[in-house]
Amino acid sequence: MSIKFKENLIIGAGPAGMACAMELHNAGKNFILVDKSDSVGGLSKTYQFGEFKTDNGPHRFFSKNQYLYDFIEDLLKEKWIKVNRFTRFYIKGKFYQYPVEWRDALPKLGPINATKFLTDYLIAKIKYRGAEPKNFEEFIVSQFGRSLAEFNMLNYTEKLWGLPCSKLSADWAEQRIKGLSVSALLKNMFLKKKGPKTLVDQFYYPELGTGLIYETIKNKIEKKNRVILDNEPVKIIHKNNVIKKVKMKKGKSFSPQNLISSIPINRFVEILDPKPPANVLKALKKLKFRSQVYLFLTVNKPFIAKDQWIYFPETHIPLGRMSEMKNFSQKMSPRDKTSLFIEFFCWEGDETWKMKKEELIKISLDWLERLGFVKKEEVIDSYHLKQKNVYPVYDVGYKENLAVVKNYLDTFKNLIYIGRPGRFKYTNQDHSLEMGILAAKSIIENKKLNVEDVGTEKEYFEKGIIR
Repeated sequence: MSIKFKENLIIGAGPAGMACAMELHNAGKNFILVDKSDSVGGLSKTYQFGEFKTDNGPHRFFSKNQYLYDFIEDLLKEKWIKVNRFTRFYIKGKFYQYPVEWRDALPKLGPINATKFLTDYLIAKIKYRGAEPKNFEEFIVSQFGRSLAEFNMLNYTEKLWGLPCSKLSADWAEQRIKGLSVSALLKNMFLKKKGPKTLVDQFYYPELGTGLIYETIKNKIEKKNRVILDNEPVKIIHKNNVIKKVKMKKGKSFSPQNLISSIPINRFVEILDPKPPANVLKALKKLKFRSQVYLFLTVNKPFIAKDQWIYFPETHIPLGRMSEMKNFSQKMSPRDKTSLFIEFFCWEGDETWKMKKEELIKISLDWLERLGFVKKEEVIDSYHLKQKNVYPVYDVGYKENLAVVKNYLDTFKNLIYIGRPGRFKYTNQDHSLEMGILAAKSIIENKKLNVEDVGTEKEYFEKGIIR
């Protein structure tokens, strides 16, 4: 049975899809929202395990877009709290504040390492003067020098992406690290100038987890519009550059006037009928997503550390990052207990992806006990989660391949594709929300607004306003 729909179909209930739905709802536009999961929020959902709540790792909110603050404050009211940020990274047996604070780092590094870092930085400034970096490694070394680059940035990047930094595009650094430099850090140290406020000070957070944003949207929109969970598209039929029908896994089909997609771009293209041209499929195969495996531990102690999250850059440590959710909001755990959310970076189907929960627990507790965080007997319970298509991989050549795919998708008159997986764009939660809002406004105003440029500003992504 095919349901003809006058207005819009949104597939994907992550931040982008939910923001689009909320904006359409506010404008009185009808839509149907579908998602393959049994809950909304996508990568930003919040899980409930007994008395404990957890996000998929650290999700904090900051933005330079005042409209987004107003958008969320209107949803959450007093359940929107301000959190004092404290994060660190662990390397060579010591913890360092992140982002780096030289007053914290120098005594731990010692004069020999500090001199080596400074010497290599000066050498790099001379060697790479005026040169255009060919890859991520060249960009980082040119900005920080070889020693400092290898100390913290190159190792964590290779751990995260599973590729040598020489195989990653410099685009990754343009937004994630642009604006940070040795000279800027030294100015902050000696001139006592503060960096971007959200880098070191504060961020906003929903008191019951970041998923509260999307659960609140769901509760509002489903009063007038349909939200269909635990279902997904299996075929998208098109003709003459128009999406005609979307066939769902569980029976129904929809014939939308407009289709808004935030599902992974590779999945979307794979289920198109007719299939795209050969050059599009060839380019699509070269676009890769990095996946994650998670271990959530509930712990019988009131707190573990004061960090919201800790990075583990060294490749011999299997843990990638861990978050103590109670340090985001006291309401994420019971008062006398706490929890840890541990992230492992992997490829779908690799050894880590296939690892059983018991193996992950052993690996994690070996390190947690060694570092003095958690003892085996303090663990109350454990939960094993997996997530595909978490990080779009910016390898060398991705831009050309992505352009081929996007040029093809842009020919569809009634399609708007949004979000991190939908546009193959490694952006933060605020950028996904902004894309969703722009998609909705494109429909409301009957003209396609520029979604592509969201998150392309050439400065550090963690800048934002804190009021």
